[in-house]
Amino acid sequence: MKSAVDNLTPTRVKLNVEVPLEELQPSIDEAYKTIASQIQVPGFRKGKVPSRLIDQRVGRGYVIETAINEGLNGFYQAAVQETGIRPLSRPEVEVNEVPDPAENKGQLAFTVELDVRPEIELPEYSGLEVTVEATEASEGDVDKALDDLRGRFGTLTAVERPADQDDFVTLDLTAKVEDEVVDSATDLSYQVGAGTMLEGMDEAITGLSAGESAIFESTLAGGDHEGKVAQVSVEVKAVKERKLPEADDDFAQLASEFDTIAELREDLAKQAAEGKVVEQGVEARDKVLDKLVEMIEVSVPESVIDEQLEQHFSDEANERSGEDHDSEEHRAEIRSNTERAFRNEVILDTIADKEEVGVSQNELIDYIVTTASQYGMEPNQFAQIIDQSGQVPMMVGEVRRRKALAKVLELAVVTDTEGNTVDLSDFVRPAEEEEEVEDTAAEAEVVSEAERAETAEVTDETSAKS
Repeated sequence: MKSAVDNLTPTRVKLNVEVPLEELQPSIDEAYKTIASQIQVPGFRKGKVPSRLIDQRVGRGYVIETAINEGLNGFYQAAVQETGIRPLSRPEVEVNEVPDPAENKGQLAFTVELDVRPEIELPEYSGLEVTVEATEASEGDVDKALDDLRGRFGTLTAVERPADQDDFVTLDLTAKVEDEVVDSATDLSYQVGAGTMLEGMDEAITGLSAGESAIFESTLAGGDHEGKVAQVSVEVKAVKERKLPEADDDFAQLASEFDTIAELREDLAKQAAEGKVVEQGVEARDKVLDKLVEMIEVSVPESVIDEQLEQHFSDEANERSGEDHDSEEHRAEIRSNTERAFRNEVILDTIADKEEVGVSQNELIDYIVTTASQYGMEPNQFAQIIDQSGQVPMMVGEVRRRKALAKVLELAVVTDTEGNTVDLSDFVRPAEEEEEVEDTAAEAEVVSEAERAETAEVTDETSAKS
């Protein structure tokens, strides 16, 4: 078999494939067996019909077409491997020549057009300079962390006064849109100022005592009536004040492994300092990626972006019970985000290839556990779902890209706004070398479309074009 690639654009190619008759012959033999099991000829058992009778009954052309349809995907996959292209879209196939086994001449020749991952040239990325905000853990940060910890051990006491900031209230509410009740709830517990419920809620209930009510307008942020203005009636049924335990040695022993409040504060100060380093690390990581995107030109295949865009709005429409949220402005925003994500992935995949980044079993497990918690799922259940849906390579690819970006950040020069060098070695410290995931999994493609396209079969419908 011979295969060659013609570059049509930076992201689209035409794959020319020629398969000699002798390589197609096994598929032809298999086609005769398949057809023999499907037809009945008097005097012959099913599946034992001679080839010459099959040619008479269905025609040699049908046999060759069946052989091509059965073997085409295998030849296509072999051509992909031989040429080293990385498919991003489903193949568009055209058969240009078929062999004539009766004359023992000819070959199978077909072309495939498809989008592929663009090749990019990496600049020198060692020593990229980025500046992050100067930050340092203060006594105020320690006090806040200590107050948060005390809050976990606080007790609620009913008070007979108007609700104020940070109080806990028990309330009933009803939301109406054009006089239709769209939501209602009773005995809700809410902390004034948390901002986790309806817009305008905090202003409405501040100053209300038990038994008092208020009406306010709020734009709904979710559900079937998202974006609509609702009239909300709220009644406060109880006001409770949280009493915090004293920050003393007894509390330190209750809430931690430390014996004294001084030791607890020292540990909280250490955690606060580590948190500031993480903040700077996240800022530096984002700025390093921004610089890479500015430095490297990545061609974006429109068909891949369009397909992901349509999938997004199709899923969104289903989630919103058929309401139309497909506006021109929203579509432009999603397109921009999708194109940026594509560029990020191409760049980081290429860096991962250059740096020979691998993914250990433990790293993949850690990522699965973290992602499962974000979805509120049990890790084993989440792992089974992604395994059954074939998404493990995609997750390996994501971990690999994160490690590639960490490598670039490790090589970067990071300073804060006061001119001080920022040490992010703890933030980007590479994990210990462990057994790597199988190569086939580690070689995850650029986007989820790529994983599907890499193994996409050439169907009978596409292969029949000739």
